[in-house]
Amino acid sequence: MQVPRRLHLTIGEEQEGKRVDTLLRHELHLSGSAVRRAKRVPLGITLDGVVVYSNEIVKRGQVLSVQVGDSPSDHLPLPREGNLSICYEDEDLLVLNKAAPLAVHPSPTYPLDTLANHVLYYYQTMGLSADFHPVSRLDRGTSGLMVVAKHAHAHERLATMLHTPLFERRYLAVCEGVPEPSEGLLDAPIGRVPGEVLRREVRWDGAPARTHYQTLQTNAKKTRSLLSLTLETGRTHQIRVHLSSISCPIVGDFLYGTETEDLPDRFALHSSELSFCHPISGKRLHFDVTLPPELSDLLYESENTGGSP
Repeated sequence: MQVPRRLHLTIGEEQEGKRVDTLLRHELHLSGSAVRRAKRVPLGITLDGVVVYSNEIVKRGQVLSVQVGDSPSDHLPLPREGNLSICYEDEDLLVLNKAAPLAVHPSPTYPLDTLANHVLYYYQTMGLSADFHPVSRLDRGTSGLMVVAKHAHAHERLATMLHTPLFERRYLAVCEGVPEPSEGLLDAPIGRVPGEVLRREVRWDGAPARTHYQTLQTNAKKTRSLLSLTLETGRTHQIRVHLSSISCPIVGDFLYGTETEDLPDRFALHSSELSFCHPISGKRLHFDVTLPPELSDLLYESENTGGSP
């Protein structure tokens, strides 16, 4: 079993004479809840290997150490073997290229074969005790890049970066029709359709939602377009609802457009690019993955069907 993740700080001249809790918050950037979690576990907060209270005054040369890794839990989804496409991994996070269709969380409809089950199985094989902490989430029918934190502290740090320049996401979508104008900002509030569980719609009393789009390519018949999209907000189904609202639904979107046999149980939306600051080191990380062939082929499919030239 792997030792739970710990962060360490060697006390220097500037930190000498300060309280442990002050250093945990301002030097190691732990939240109040992260400090409380550390207090509840054996050897959670130590100075030179000795457990201390958070009001302890530190001296120069001492080493402050705190556990941020998850403690064992009995309330996790069941681990289940499955394919994981890992783009990056370290002690604090995973960057995954999620397949579609694949649900992120278990539900009554998909109780076991989900990304959560597969990640927890992977942790189990690695001897890592960790909960499932997805930072950026994707619909079951969406493929592409997403981040999973390995402990709650990394998750909290990354979550505060969402929808800021510190955490940027870019999506690619094949949609029906051609947006007019070819690029712009879709600024329209989104809310739940009354009486429905899943469907959302543009509505005046919804939550603010802003999606930037740019048309990268159209097919010869101007019946489909490849769009690049970035989000200022993170509403449920935001890209899908916004594109449907301008009569350019995503190809294969069974909820907001028309399902197609060419995309069984998924639609043409792909998380293609991620750029964010590492929650512990602060280093800028960047990842990109290409559009899957089954989606790029959709741009030309309608040109090759129906009638002779």
